[in-house]
Amino acid sequence: MDGPVLTLVRGAQAHRMPVALSTLTRDPMPADVRGAIVTPVNGRLMATWIPLDGPSRVPQGRVLLSWTPTDGDRTDVTAHLGLAGAQVLLAVWPGLRGEWSGVVRPTVAEASELHAALRLATVVLNRLTDWPDGPLVG
Repeated sequence: MDGPVLTLVRGAQAHRMPVALSTLTRDPMPADVRGAIVTPVNGRLMATWIPLDGPSRVPQGRVLLSWTPTDGDRTDVTAHLGLAGAQVLLAVWPGLRGEWSGVVRPTVAEASELHAALRLATVVLNRLTDWPDGPLVG
């Protein structure tokens, strides 16, 4: 899967490109999605919806946010991180108010950047260990 498709954004407007998470956070999630895959881009969080009938696994290195309104104007937010063999709970933010994307941004950005760094290190290590006699030392 190359990436999820954003199926609904306010007023059932269809989108194929990610939108800023901050445009989605004041409203409840649509009933036919299970969350939004979030990607940090130039200091902003860009989101695409994952439909209920979409793939069940979070793509490797991506963060799935889901949120539910609670009492008053508060929202409970949950983040899951996709790993090679599993999907793990990354964080829970109970009772957030208003436009909460700035609260979750540091955690989402750091987890995404750490995952990218670990993947790069793994690729480099795999290439170095593929040398017949080990890596060359100059």
